[in-house]
Amino acid sequence: MKNFLIKFVLILALFIVIRPVSANVSLVVLGDSLSAGYGMAQSESWVGILQQRWQQSQPQITLVNASISGDTTQGALNRLDGVIERHQPTVVFVELGGNDGLRGFTPNTISDNLTQIIARLQQQGIVVALSQVRIPPNYGPRYSEMFAEVFPQLAEQHQITLVPFFMEQIIGDDSLMQGDGIHPNRAAQPMIADIMEPHLLALLEQVTIAKTEGKE
Repeated sequence: MKNFLIKFVLILALFIVIRPVSANVSLVVLGDSLSAGYGMAQSESWVGILQQRWQQSQPQITLVNASISGDTTQGALNRLDGVIERHQPTVVFVELGGNDGLRGFTPNTISDNLTQIIARLQQQGIVVALSQVRIPPNYGPRYSEMFAEVFPQLAEQHQITLVPFFMEQIIGDDSLMQGDGIHPNRAAQPMIADIMEPHLLALLEQVTIAKTEGKE
């Protein structure tokens, strides 16, 4: 009975969060291989799955995957103006930093690049959400901890939403990982879509509520 009640509450909470967004909005995912669908067609990625899902359930949302495998924070910063001009986003979800960390870039460099990305988006009136990112302890636990601290610090500094790192629920299961031990496989993509959907819809709904209140 207890397990049934827990499941019922979780389903009810998911139903409350996943409701139609009430205005036309555009969401761009600015990420790296974890969002680009490394090793598979982009349509098979978690973003591609949400694109297909929302075409039916949330047709007022334009979801764009502007993620590139291997991209760094500097690379994304270099192409950011083009992304903004091309897609005119309402919201940008930034999932970047993993490749910087795996290459041993300093946390200050990563923080500076992400700061410029966030600031440039906010100057355009675009709402920004930032993904927490974590990396394996290749360069020792101290570096990994300093790296992980960059993201909540930036979220607090810029007063933006920090979204939990979706890989934390995936990476411990070998059946959901590719052979390199870094990238999620096809089987993991629907799970990641399910993890991310409530976070992104809640963010978009906040934006539409703010727009509605601003018109009153």
